Amino acid sequence: MHKFSIAIHGGAGTILKQDMTPELEKAYLTGLEDALAAGYAVLEEGGSAVNAVKASIVVLEDNLLFNAGRGSVFTKKGVQEMDAAIMDGKDLSAGSVAGIRNVRNPIELATEVMLNSNHVFLSGKGANDFAIKQGVKLEPDEYFFSQFRYDQWKEIRDSDNYSLDHTHMGVEELMKDKKFGTVGAVACDVDGNIAAATSTGGMTNKKYGRIGDSPLIGAGTYANNNTCAISCTGHGEPFICAVAAHDVNCLMEYKGMTLQQAMNEVVNIKLVKMEGEGGMIGVDAQGNAAMIFNSAGMYRGMKNSTGEKIIGIYKD
Repeated sequence: MHKFSIAIHGGAGTILKQDMTPELEKAYLTGLEDALAAGYAVLEEGGSAVNAVKASIVVLEDNLLFNAGRGSVFTKKGVQEMDAAIMDGKDLSAGSVAGIRNVRNPIELATEVMLNSNHVFLSGKGANDFAIKQGVKLEPDEYFFSQFRYDQWKEIRDSDNYSLDHTHMGVEELMKDKKFGTVGAVACDVDGNIAAATSTGGMTNKKYGRIGDSPLIGAGTYANNNTCAISCTGHGEPFICAVAAHDVNCLMEYKGMTLQQAMNEVVNIKLVKMEGEGGMIGVDAQGNAAMIFNSAGMYRGMKNSTGEKIIGIYKD
């Protein structure tokens, strides 16, 4: 049987052990464990990489701790605008959505775009109209409300600042530094097909319908069976300008680098030169997985069919 594997992330940034309560740390680790288990179960039953990454992302989107789906941050207008993307490495098909509202699981809508729209990228009201047409589950504004996200937004809503730091329950005063809230998953299935998916609520207090790297194919999300599947998390603007996810693919395709080498080149050399803080997860079609970040921490997990399993938060 072909080696299969899955890796997930729940955001990267200045995540320090001394700033974390034991209860909060346990909650994050449990959230990562649950998401990893959901995706791995799909692979274990012979399911596709696409369905595995979607399953993991849904669990993360439903968890208030992560800035995606239900836990999405507030925009300047005091609402949630969410972005998501998914890509199938088998045929390079992809689906993305940006600036959507009230969609319970943005990754479900991105998948519908990939499979049923004849398009790759839908945004705003049009994407929401498509969600209604496809019967994607919607939720009222109250579903997406969390007090700690609201308090964080309230602090800066009357300014022109936007915030990359997603302060956490119980440690609002401590977690003032940068944390980039995105969730992602990459997987290789028993048939050697790979897929990537990413979902985010973006930046707190963002204006002008700002969109980051997460839903942009090639920037925050990319998959190609010949090379790799990548999901990024970090300060979106440098990742967009670096075309970060696709650059890993290019280094593997044209320079013959391994997954680990190519990801290291992009994260620890190219992005660092651009002051691009964050990280990425990746798999290749041989089932190898890597999780690399240049920030203080990255919520992450990996599991494969040879018995390897890693769940972590901080730099080792």
